[in-house]
Amino acid sequence: MTTPSLPMTVSMPGMPERVTIYEVGPRDGLQNEKTVVPVATKAEFVRRLLAAGLDTVELTSFVPQKWVPQLGDAEELLDLLGESGTGQRRPVLVPNERGLDRALEKGVSAIAIFGSATESFAQANLNRSVAESVEMFAPVVKRALDAGTWVRAYVSMCFGDPWEGPVPVTQVVDVCSRLMDLGCDQLSIGDTIGVGTAGHVLRLLDALEEAGIGTDQVGVHFHDTYGQALTNTLTALQRGVSVVDASTGGLGGCPYARSATGNLATEDLVWALDGLGIEHGADLQALVETSTWMAEQLGRPAPSRVVRALAGG
Repeated sequence: MTTPSLPMTVSMPGMPERVTIYEVGPRDGLQNEKTVVPVATKAEFVRRLLAAGLDTVELTSFVPQKWVPQLGDAEELLDLLGESGTGQRRPVLVPNERGLDRALEKGVSAIAIFGSATESFAQANLNRSVAESVEMFAPVVKRALDAGTWVRAYVSMCFGDPWEGPVPVTQVVDVCSRLMDLGCDQLSIGDTIGVGTAGHVLRLLDALEEAGIGTDQVGVHFHDTYGQALTNTLTALQRGVSVVDASTGGLGGCPYARSATGNLATEDLVWALDGLGIEHGADLQALVETSTWMAEQLGRPAPSRVVRALAGG
């Protein structure tokens, strides 16, 4: 039996003409690995992603090494990448002003901050309340914007929390609004433990728009714990979202929430976008080859179903 290399293209009404894939593999994908991936391997991973046509790649995180040892080599990674590691399409995560200092010293021009919709995760991830974390981010965002740096605000636990359970939509919108009021350019709403469903996605996007945060400012970040990531993504696209976070091979998780499994796989997203005739700029076969290569470096198969189908295993 022959496996097709591309799906048949059949469009659907209400979909965007083009989607920006916000690739999080090098950061979110590798931060939960049990062993530290060599920095030379990380640099090669990024180069392969860029060669595959992914324009927006989140490279690393400027967090203290004791927090996330897997990403303790941020400066060295950017040194290895040179000019390909800078620009507004090469964001890095910063947790505080010290992280921003480190990033700006390396010439970074795009950053992301990482907030939480719930108190429990804010304490687990940042050792602060939600209000205290917003207060901490305020000078980070101001200084970044003053330096001409593009700023994204992640909000995690937007659909459910492993300690608190379902998260009220009004609570999520409140936190998102507080972060966007700081002046951030883009908001990424995260289903960190993968419990969201399509109706929940629509309700949250509607509520955000009512609060003045339109879909043109929103990216979606779905984990596939319960197999809902692609369905939720397509629902968001029909609602007007055109920025989708994904991780090559489906790598990723969250070191502070054990129930958070892999991200939406970039290849699975690209297969769906190709089938809908939506432009995205990525080369599916090159992504499959990259994921297969990275799986060899990690010593285990890629979670992505598309990778397994097209790689023949």
